[in-house]
Amino acid sequence: MIGRLRGILLEKQPPHLLIDVQGVGYEVEAPMSTFYELPAQGEEVILRTHLVVKEEGQTLYAFHTEHERALFRTLIRVSGVGPKMALTLLSGMRAEEFLRCVRLRDSAALTRLPGVGKKTAERLIVEMQDRLSTFATRDLPSSLPPLSPRGESEAVSDALSALLTLGYKPHDAHHLLAGLCQEDVSSEELIRLALRKAVQKPQA
Repeated sequence: MIGRLRGILLEKQPPHLLIDVQGVGYEVEAPMSTFYELPAQGEEVILRTHLVVKEEGQTLYAFHTEHERALFRTLIRVSGVGPKMALTLLSGMRAEEFLRCVRLRDSAALTRLPGVGKKTAERLIVEMQDRLSTFATRDLPSSLPPLSPRGESEAVSDALSALLTLGYKPHDAHHLLAGLCQEDVSSEELIRLALRKAVQKPQA
């Protein structure tokens, strides 16, 4: 089992990362919550990992904190929730926000994430209730400052690609990015804002 990686961050294109560990390049997948904390390419990074082995191959998932990895491992034990959906959940909302939805039984917020239907949201809430004590929750800021619209940029293209990879339809992905400021804003920040927008209100 590979539980931790320490190396040089070579590439990052959500949800994929390439990390050079003493000459060996590890391809991993990570939630957006981890992407927000990554250093610049070429710098050292330390990540906790979880290896998933299936008949079609092996996938290594990486996380910035032990808290994220623990929640990921708990999520994939829920009936009907695989690694891909767990990654979507951790990308669409922070761990604290997800746990708050479970505590408040807010299934509507969960169904706004791609691939999460009503039955899955309800199952998550039921099966996660008994496990809430395992995770500490923190208060979250109520909102982020508004952004003004700008033109198309490379950051927007990267953010759009990431949203599509996470399972959003093209129309919905464009809708989420509409009105967000792209000037001097990284693709990671655009994705963060778009995903927050998706959770805060239903898609048009």
